[in-house]
Amino acid sequence: MTVKLYQIVAKDTMRRKKRVLYAALGVVVGTMTVVGILTIALAGEARIYNQLEKYGPNLTVVPAISNLDMKLGDLSLGTLTVGDNYIAEEKLPEIRQMTDDEIRRGLDIKDEGNIATIAPKLYINTRLSGVSVMAVGIDPEEESKLKSWWRIREGGFIESPGQALVGAIAAELLKLKAGDVIVLNGADITVAGVLEEAGSSDDYQVFVPIGTLQKAFGKEGLVSSVDVRALCNACPVEQIADRLNQNLPGIRAVAVKQVAASEMDMMEKVKKFMLALAGITLAVGLFGVINTMIASVHERIKDIGIMRAVGASRNQIIKIFVYEAITIGIIGGIFGYVAGTLLAYGAGPLIFEDMAITYAPKYFPLSLALATLIAIAAAIYPAFSATRIKVADSFRSL
Repeated sequence: MTVKLYQIVAKDTMRRKKRVLYAALGVVVGTMTVVGILTIALAGEARIYNQLEKYGPNLTVVPAISNLDMKLGDLSLGTLTVGDNYIAEEKLPEIRQMTDDEIRRGLDIKDEGNIATIAPKLYINTRLSGVSVMAVGIDPEEESKLKSWWRIREGGFIESPGQALVGAIAAELLKLKAGDVIVLNGADITVAGVLEEAGSSDDYQVFVPIGTLQKAFGKEGLVSSVDVRALCNACPVEQIADRLNQNLPGIRAVAVKQVAASEMDMMEKVKKFMLALAGITLAVGLFGVINTMIASVHERIKDIGIMRAVGASRNQIIKIFVYEAITIGIIGGIFGYVAGTLLAYGAGPLIFEDMAITYAPKYFPLSLALATLIAIAAAIYPAFSATRIKVADSFRSL
């Protein structure tokens, strides 16, 4: 009998195509809105997380220096700087160990390899061709991980100790190009490449391997600061800073406040608001399906009466409408998902500039489930109404 019910539903669906499509349309609009919002929100979150990569370090470690006011009675004698202006390079392994330990503890990571990016820097004011410039000693490998937005305009990246990378504006002022040789305190350095303009202090600086700069200026074993990037958005940055400050004398670790935190909060609020609107759309679609199913019951009074007359039970009548609702739900879910994805591709760039919308297959099962659930919920009242139709009433409709 179950097979026959499927056949009845299939034949009736083919006979009443327009009404089924009208019913499915209400479901399509609701699921389209939900899928579109979720897809846009997913792309928005991915965009914000990608922007995190451009914010540089999560943590900056600098020498612990302080200024003391020198006074004689009420007479000020100026200020006195207390503390070293450099961090001993031997502290870098301790900074890495403490940082990685806190990340493992906070995120329950078992991997024993390096997790954070530790990028030491040495800043030296010097002159090139009579122009005052800032030479920055870096670890090329770590710095490239930290500053993923760096792009080479000319030449290539640093590959050996005797090479340099020049900021865009510094290269213009010094009239430097890839292959030129500069002299840093007597050390000949070849320009490996020139960076594209980034709109930051990097544009005015000359970057060389930190070991080369230390040797050229007699600063072996010293660094000016250490940038730390915990390569995850949930890493316990403030706990890392507290541990470094408590356990390493002579340094001061400062957690960098992420602008993205406020962006993510706003994104979440917009997402909730849009989902509330989608809920209203789903409710409208639900009532549209109910009206269509009720109209279907009235149209099929004769058919229902004949089925009751030949022995169809109430449960079988209900199953017919449930199967029909499932059909409407599947149709609505498929088209709702496709329409929602297209909606995201169209509306996404209008909400977030330069947003890259990606196909989100994980929302397809959600679309099918949501559409089917709505259709079945909408079929409950009409289905029970159909079971109350009497055989005599059906024959009066002939």
